[in-house]
Amino acid sequence: MPKRFVVAASEFTDLPRFPVGFELADALTAAARHLHGTNTPGDTLNTAVKLAVRLLPEAEHAGISEIQRGGRLRTLAWTDETVRFAAEPRQGGQGGHTPHPDWERLWTTPVVRTDDSEADGGGNALSGLGLRSALSLRLRADRRRLTVLTAYARKPQAFGEDATRIGRLFTAHVSLALDSATVREQLTEAMRTRDLIGQATGILMERLNIDAAGAFDSLVKASQRENVKLRDLARRIVDANSAAGGRGVTER
Repeated sequence: MPKRFVVAASEFTDLPRFPVGFELADALTAAARHLHGTNTPGDTLNTAVKLAVRLLPEAEHAGISEIQRGGRLRTLAWTDETVRFAAEPRQGGQGGHTPHPDWERLWTTPVVRTDDSEADGGGNALSGLGLRSALSLRLRADRRRLTVLTAYARKPQAFGEDATRIGRLFTAHVSLALDSATVREQLTEAMRTRDLIGQATGILMERLNIDAAGAFDSLVKASQRENVKLRDLARRIVDANSAAGGRGVTER
């Protein structure tokens, strides 16, 4: 029997279990607060799968996967190992994984429901894990890849219109929070890269006795000559300078 994942009652104390009616707006607001409180895209995805189990009626497991054109996928977040097996049912021809066939429809529609994995006699990945129902919701899509949140349940026809409606509202919040976390991560990386390049420029100024413009130009030329990203070359210079006890580096 697959292990059931249950979110600890104290983890999201401000969210009612399976909200309905007027509770739904408050629950989604609280979920958005949790999502936007994360620091990285990975944290956002991990929080999202836990919240999905809390919010979506009948949901027992949840996972988020990225699907590429041609069928290859990778699982980005999951509530438990059952979800990893459900999302990655069989090996692809080049060592990747092939997604559940129903997910192909997500290229053209935002929601796909599997009402009963044993309807056609079973034998597929979901029924083999004791998962009878699945609700898959598109988070992101472009020409090359899909990002999909899927909730699973052990009973058939678990996800009806209420679960679908709540799921679509919830994934809208997840998408916004994921975009925000991605932008924050990119800005943080840009700041780190700027500081790193500034340090490398300073080292070259001291070592070569040149001004800032000349040092930066030297760094750019070396990056082009060696076919190395500017930030990677800057990191190399800074690391070499640190290893040399701050005595600078020799221009190559």
